[in-house]
Amino acid sequence: MRSVSATTGRQFGLDWLRIGAFGLLIVYHIGMFFVPWGWHVEASNTIDWVQWPMMAVNPWRLSLLFLISGIVSRSLMAKLASSRHFATSRSTRLLVPLLAGMVIFVVPQPWFELRDRGAYTEGFYYFWGHDYFEFGASRGTPLPTWNHLWFVAYLWAYSMLLALIVALPTSVRASLQKCFNRLFSGWRLFLLPISWLVFARTMLFPAFGETHALVDDPYSHAVYGFSFFFGVAAARAATAWDAINSNWRLSLASAALACSLMFYIQASGAQSDVAVFAKAIARSVLAWSAILGLLGFAQTHLHHDGPVRRYLTDAIFPYYIAHQTIIIAVGFHLKQLGAGAAVEFIGILIATLVGCAVTYETARRINWLRPILGLKRLKDTSTIAASPAVLAN
Repeated sequence: MRSVSATTGRQFGLDWLRIGAFGLLIVYHIGMFFVPWGWHVEASNTIDWVQWPMMAVNPWRLSLLFLISGIVSRSLMAKLASSRHFATSRSTRLLVPLLAGMVIFVVPQPWFELRDRGAYTEGFYYFWGHDYFEFGASRGTPLPTWNHLWFVAYLWAYSMLLALIVALPTSVRASLQKCFNRLFSGWRLFLLPISWLVFARTMLFPAFGETHALVDDPYSHAVYGFSFFFGVAAARAATAWDAINSNWRLSLASAALACSLMFYIQASGAQSDVAVFAKAIARSVLAWSAILGLLGFAQTHLHHDGPVRRYLTDAIFPYYIAHQTIIIAVGFHLKQLGAGAAVEFIGILIATLVGCAVTYETARRINWLRPILGLKRLKDTSTIAASPAVLAN
């Protein structure tokens, strides 16, 4: 497959990478049911070994999605006439499913969570009509909530900030791009982001944690906001892409070594300041090396189109909206039945895939439902039942 040195035109490799990242996110959330990390609903008997593969992907999985979103946003900017059009387009595409998700699709999640903790006994519809919109946390869970849809809220906020940048004079934006090109070239492309991630992990995370509440989450913004705007600028940085495409094997090797070091420190149980700092460095090297390596691999080997890519590119947003509610609901009921870990995993996986597919296939055929689940509304309704062609960017 040919290597792509700049993100002009449709980037099929990035589409495949985004599809894979969202698929990984779904599997990761299934894993959260089984690890002893604290989640909405947990298995009666957690499985310790599951945390190791999840630790390997946790440092980079969301940053990669935000970075790709930044690249997609830069492409969308080039298609729209003004910053106002960009802000309107992003708000329509992101806020409608976010608000619908909070009002409809996410509601079962805190109900199952409270039921699982023994903190609520009323039925679902009573909860939805009387207690969900309390705008408080009287039972220990903030209500209402966006839960996993925080990603959409953050993406909208970053998009609105980008719209302000787009409104700057052309000369200013050109200067910003030149500064990025100079700053993130050569060895700095690798070391500067890692240094920033180490700072965020050692200074911001201990002080603020990761809340996903938008307004009080400096650590998340330092990591995910950086990733998003790096993607925006990198989309037109040919030199950076040449370096990424040329060194992706080395980047993946660095990620593997950093992951091994992180695992070693974790397994040793060391809690000294030196061990904590070393783990932060290993985590940061893993995160950025994996991102660069996967970007280079995708651009080099996955730049091809086909009906599967077109279908999944259209489907991933509805899948994302629906998946966590399905996981929590099925996991809760299997836990009540006393099913073993193997049955729980297989049951949750199959139910999630089937439920997400049904959600998408239903949404794409009903025009008024499309925007609610993150799909573009079609002007020609005769094409709704045809093969999906509207991209979920």
